[in-house]
Amino acid sequence: MVSVNGKGNKMTDEKLVQLGLNGKDSLKMILSGYVENDKSENGGEKVGVVSVMFVSENKELVSKKMEEFEVKYPERYFMVYSVPLDTELEELDHYPSIAIFESDFK
Repeated sequence: MVSVNGKGNKMTDEKLVQLGLNGKDSLKMILSGYVENDKSENGGEKVGVVSVMFVSENKELVSKKMEEFEVKYPERYFMVYSVPLDTELEELDHYPSIAIFESDFK
């Protein structure tokens, strides 16, 4: 599990991204994590958001998409995971997730 640091700088850890891109499983997932002000009836409080941005078996395309997302959304944290098909992901030792801590909201 990795954490959003909420400081607005480039937050993607290239070493971990390379582990995801080069993982043994063919399916690659790009996850995004960020903190935003809630625009609903909750009074504008900050909310942590984690989303799946892109999924592919094409490693080169995933790498290209990561670069595009980092330019388009520089305030977000991105991570790539390599996952097997037909598997309950939470049963893996390290499954796709991004932790958002209280300190990320400051």
